[in-house]
Amino acid sequence: MYTLVFDIETIPDITAGSKLYGFSGDDAQIAEAMFAKRREETQGSDFLRLHLQKIVTISVVLSKGEQVKVWSLGHSGQSEAELIKKFYDLVEQCVPTLVSWNGSGFDMPVLHYRALINKVVANRYWESGEHDSGFKWNNYLNRYHYRHLDLMDVLACYQAKANAPLDEIASLLGFPGKMGMAGNKVWEYYLNGKLNDINDYCETDVLNTYLVYLQFEYMRGFLDAKQLKLKKESLHQYLQQENKKHFNEFLTAWSFE
Repeated sequence: MYTLVFDIETIPDITAGSKLYGFSGDDAQIAEAMFAKRREETQGSDFLRLHLQKIVTISVVLSKGEQVKVWSLGHSGQSEAELIKKFYDLVEQCVPTLVSWNGSGFDMPVLHYRALINKVVANRYWESGEHDSGFKWNNYLNRYHYRHLDLMDVLACYQAKANAPLDEIASLLGFPGKMGMAGNKVWEYYLNGKLNDINDYCETDVLNTYLVYLQFEYMRGFLDAKQLKLKKESLHQYLQQENKKHFNEFLTAWSFE
């Protein structure tokens, strides 16, 4: 059984801002107009509504047994539709357990809206028993089953007031937590052509999520101490072999035992 841990990064959908609200100017000016409109709506927050957020990268950890791989689906020159299709093609091919941190509250709704807008087909993801009875009760849309496991939601007993930041939970477990940039800097980095930096940042987020997931599986008895150690060792070795700057920084910050 495959496990696919994922995280997305987004920017303002400039085309939507122009089309829906008649904003004009360059990308930065339209985005600022969208932020200002949102601040007015919320009395302070400029966090855009989810359908107005365009996906620029999706980073994943794909694991099966002791095998593990970490990468980003986004690259320069790729359309949002192609990016989203790659993600759903992975779901189609591997039929994995999806794992996220706040995926139900952010990543998945954004993917839903953006797939709809970009006319992306995702048959397996949307299956809920019509063609495969195994998906009737346990499917990717069911909040209370684990085909999509939103770790933040589950650990908080589905109570928003009990939600915790990934950065803090990861740090408390001895994992690196947030590294380098922050999510609110993605638009600035994108405007400066730093998509690779965005990808690197997103990959460290999914690495933290994957390690928290392993601890969760140990806590609920789905991994024993030996299996947990082997999976952590496999990831550690993989990151060493990849020898990428952000992976090396992650390894340095990881209190690996």
